Amino acid sequence: MTTTSIDPGPVRLERDSHGRLFLLREGRRHPVRARACFPWTDPGRFISLRDHDDHELALVEDPQALDPDSREALGSCANESRFVFEITRITRVDKEHELRAWQVETAQGARRFQTKLDDWPRPLESGGWLLRDVAGDLFFVRDLQRLDKASREILSGFID
Repeated sequence: MTTTSIDPGPVRLERDSHGRLFLLREGRRHPVRARACFPWTDPGRFISLRDHDDHELALVEDPQALDPDSREALGSCANESRFVFEITRITRVDKEHELRAWQVETAQGARRFQTKLDDWPRPLESGGWLLRDVAGDLFFVRDLQRLDKASREILSGFID
């Protein structure tokens, strides 16, 4: 699969009345999700546009190069995609078919999310661990030692 940069001329972005983002390219309308690219050193740039199978359809290197309507549509979605839940406690992790179902407490409240079986928590250079759920939301463990003993034991089964 090839990743291409968005040419601001023939490509446009729009949101429908339900808030869904669409990539308009070559007369076709593609539903996409905006995901900030890691390592997020420049949060206003490098936004990946992905289809429902998580395949990248385009990469927006600089949203300022888009037309104003496209920039506005992307801006609201990109802000949503950068929200990270900070895990403070892990209650339970169950295997459900091809997924793991996580029950956690976060700084923002109780959450349930799912990850693919082959998606593992990723260590971050700055410390901590990052998990991405099947919907693309991010969950962050800032410091393993700050978790309670039961949470550390659960998480240790998924990290080296």
